[in-house]
Amino acid sequence: MSLSRIAVVQMTSSIEVETNLQKLVVLFEALQGESVVAVFLPENFAALGTTQALEIGLGEQSGNSRIRTFLADQAIALDSWIFAGTIPMASRPDGEPVGEGRVRAASLVIDQCGQQIARYDKIHMFDVDVDDKQRRYRESDRFEPGDALEVVNSPLGQVGLSVCYDVRFPEMYRRLVLAGAEILAVPSAFTRVTGQAHYRVLMQARAIENFCFVVAACQVGYHDSGRETYGHSMVVNPWGKVIAELQDQEGILFADIDLEEVNDSRMQVPAWHMRTP
Repeated sequence: MSLSRIAVVQMTSSIEVETNLQKLVVLFEALQGESVVAVFLPENFAALGTTQALEIGLGEQSGNSRIRTFLADQAIALDSWIFAGTIPMASRPDGEPVGEGRVRAASLVIDQCGQQIARYDKIHMFDVDVDDKQRRYRESDRFEPGDALEVVNSPLGQVGLSVCYDVRFPEMYRRLVLAGAEILAVPSAFTRVTGQAHYRVLMQARAIENFCFVVAACQVGYHDSGRETYGHSMVVNPWGKVIAELQDQEGILFADIDLEEVNDSRMQVPAWHMRTP
């Protein structure tokens, strides 16, 4: 058995970048003395519900990027990889501008030396009507969808990247696993309404049908943007068991990943090997 310890961050992000980065500094204090291989951050950790996504995204593509510099510094200080939820980026992975006044929701992976190893741009936009105070969510008004999948070779193993609303599209996760994913990262900002109804069963389903670990770092509580998010950051093992979970509070969740469980599950129930083409 070879265990890799991870830390999963749950937070209530503001619309203000600096407020959120300072909050992370405080949250990361809980990691002092802990030997973690990787830290997972939630969707929109640096700014949730902001109307300034384009301005933030333009700043991040410059040589003086505030958020990416912060992530690099923290990865070095923690001697850990950071799976950095999402941040707005005004350019595509090939360097071309997004255009039309929009940005992309980019999920970055930073190694322990502060180097960006990978980037996944959220593919499925949250264009949904929800029975809550906001009622209407149209993520595509400000964000352009990505168009490529990403599996990262990390010290944890092969990690398939995804974001929140992606979790409702099982065919995407099958493709990630066919590309080698053993762990599925799902940073999220589920609304309270949709979270209460579907969040847990979706995370468990993606784990069970793919015999993978699922790591979901989440937003929680009432935000200054007016939104309310569900929380319940969790780690699910390949058998579908929730092995670690936070409830409705900000904090750090620790869990141990053992990739032998992935192989054992796939051998015990050979459905993975009997799948239809």
